[in-house]
Amino acid sequence: MTGQSLWDLSEANVEDGEIRINVGGFKKRLRSHTLLRFPETRLGRLLLCHSREAILELCDDYDDVQREFYFDRNPQLFPYVLHFYHTGKLHVMAELCVFSFSQEIEYWGINEFFIDSCCSYSYHGRKVEPEQEKWDEQSDQESTTSSFDEILAFYNDASKFDGQPLGNFRRQLWLALDNPGYSVLSRVFSVLSILVVLGSIITMCLNSLPDFQIPDSQGNPGEDPRFEIVEHFGIAWFTFELMARFAVTPDFLKFFKNALNLIDLMSIVPFYITLVVNLVVESTPALANLGRVAQVLRLMRIFRILKLARHSTGLRSLGATLKYSYKEVGLLLLYLSVGISIFSVVAYTIEKEENEGLATIPACWWWATVSMTTVGYGDVVPGTTAGRLTASACILAGILVVVLPITLIFNKFSHFYRRQKQLESAMRSCDFGDGMKEVPSVNLRDYYAHKVKSLMASLTNMSRSSPSELSLNDSLH
Repeated sequence: MTGQSLWDLSEANVEDGEIRINVGGFKKRLRSHTLLRFPETRLGRLLLCHSREAILELCDDYDDVQREFYFDRNPQLFPYVLHFYHTGKLHVMAELCVFSFSQEIEYWGINEFFIDSCCSYSYHGRKVEPEQEKWDEQSDQESTTSSFDEILAFYNDASKFDGQPLGNFRRQLWLALDNPGYSVLSRVFSVLSILVVLGSIITMCLNSLPDFQIPDSQGNPGEDPRFEIVEHFGIAWFTFELMARFAVTPDFLKFFKNALNLIDLMSIVPFYITLVVNLVVESTPALANLGRVAQVLRLMRIFRILKLARHSTGLRSLGATLKYSYKEVGLLLLYLSVGISIFSVVAYTIEKEENEGLATIPACWWWATVSMTTVGYGDVVPGTTAGRLTASACILAGILVVVLPITLIFNKFSHFYRRQKQLESAMRSCDFGDGMKEVPSVNLRDYYAHKVKSLMASLTNMSRSSPSELSLNDSLH
């Protein structure tokens, strides 16, 4: 059939007032004037086609003899489309899947704005609710999958001791040093390490008090010899701890890729650098300014508190949360930056002539930062009524801005804490008394199911986006 005959057919259909539609076996005659009420929809554009090629771009097949347009779509959802053409409104039943319904109306070129008010709130609410459920389900899947992968890596490292000299002995030491709570020896070692860390931090704090500072020959305040003994003992213990872990590690190349081992290294490096700097300064007086470097390095001892992360599940979970929440943290900083910029300019405009503390915009930045974070030092306060109203708005906006990302960050912390507890429980149940026996008890069926489910979810998301793109492309033509 030529393009001219199809044009004639289109005119005949319009004159007859009906066209034949077949949607997955569901056949229906529709009046042309009903479809032309919505010319931007798929069926409305079908009446304006002038060639067979144009018709087949909008439907899956066309029967020249029966003059019937065929669509390979779900026939159970098409009655909702028919109801739209007759009433101009969409209604969504409670038993329908909102995502399937959304894909279907996108295919027919019908906008969600046509959903009637009686169904709109429920429809959009059902589309939003699965996001939280999806997060919870994804967290559980990632928790199971990641824990299983980490357990396999743990067993892979433990198996490297087999066949090595004193392999079983070194493996037991490795487990005791790297896995607090694995055995009585590991618990004792963990308690000693915690006591030394706390003792070192307490000594550093007490040494800053004037009552514990002893002047040197030049009158400069120096350290108490008793505190120096504690400091040297702590450095000796930290060095022994690091060297012992390095000696029994199953993989020397991966040792310093572990963040906890890097923390152990950074806790002792400042002491040895300070020792070298002092020796250089004593031998070369011209380099006396290097002594300031030693003073700065002394302050780095406070980072030894991070060594407690090896013995605390909560601290490790917090570190993982910060690592994987950079988007939420960035969003929080962006909100704060916008709010600080706005309120600082407003405060400067109002208070610059009345308040010397808010006479410059950088000074107002400090005030806005302290106010939005609800710290409120009180060193600079607005004096005018308008300035106080601005400060009130700034504080309220700061509360809202800080609260918004907290839920997302807390959910991630709960996820990583749960995963870490599962991992520790699995590791403590391992028995290497006579060498490698078997992989720990892990539900492989659940692991495989989670993997397949994740793959199917990815494919579903890909297929879900296709109708939207198709509908968008159709609307642009």
